[in-house]
Amino acid sequence: MTNLTSQSDNIIREAGRSLVDQRAGGRRGNSVGRASATMKLAHTGRKLRNVVLAVGAIVVGAAVLGTVIGGLGPMGLLAVGALAVGAAGMLLKYPALKVPALADLNTPDVRHLVGRTELWLEAQRPALPPPAVKLVNAIGGQLDELQFQLQQVDSMHPTAVQIRKLVGEDLPAMIDGFRRIPERLRHEEARGTTPARQLEEGLTVIGREIDAINRHLAQGSLDDLAIRTRYLDYKYGDATELPTAALADTGKDI
Repeated sequence: MTNLTSQSDNIIREAGRSLVDQRAGGRRGNSVGRASATMKLAHTGRKLRNVVLAVGAIVVGAAVLGTVIGGLGPMGLLAVGALAVGAAGMLLKYPALKVPALADLNTPDVRHLVGRTELWLEAQRPALPPPAVKLVNAIGGQLDELQFQLQQVDSMHPTAVQIRKLVGEDLPAMIDGFRRIPERLRHEEARGTTPARQLEEGLTVIGREIDAINRHLAQGSLDDLAIRTRYLDYKYGDATELPTAALADTGKDI
């Protein structure tokens, strides 16, 4: 059973490499943002767990069968190895991570909204012109900032409602509308502009609005930090100068 165990170790090792590659890919920019990268990483982790469980079950089952029948023999080991490889390959490939549908984006939970929207945006990038892809990637970074800010915002807060409208409705509706235009018409000029240029302008406006929301949400923390800094300066500012002055006087006496 040494060869069988070695095969199972190799399979699990390859699955582990797949997980590492997924991590690296998410950080290098394969993902629109951290939220979608985290969701994909968690999905890959679940598939890796399934591979380990399946391969382990196959190895244990083969070991028990070999004990009962007095050994599997070379052909039996080959069959079990092929079964383990096939099971691992299948479990690493399926189930695929489901891309959220357009109707699933406007969720009441704005924290989930960010991750779902980033996944949806990733699926749309291949159909977008390069300038729009750059803007989508930039929006992904803004959405990551937004998700961090939203940890302190109630889902019924007016700002949360505004975010759901902007990120869950306006942004996907604009991209989906562009994708519905036949490709040969997307760069055709009419009335001084083109659909591709209009998409870029719309994404720019949305990016600017998300930035404004981020700044608004951060304003409370910025004000609090400024107040605390002034307080510490008022309370300890003079005190920090006293030891220096005292030390200077001591030097004169010596």
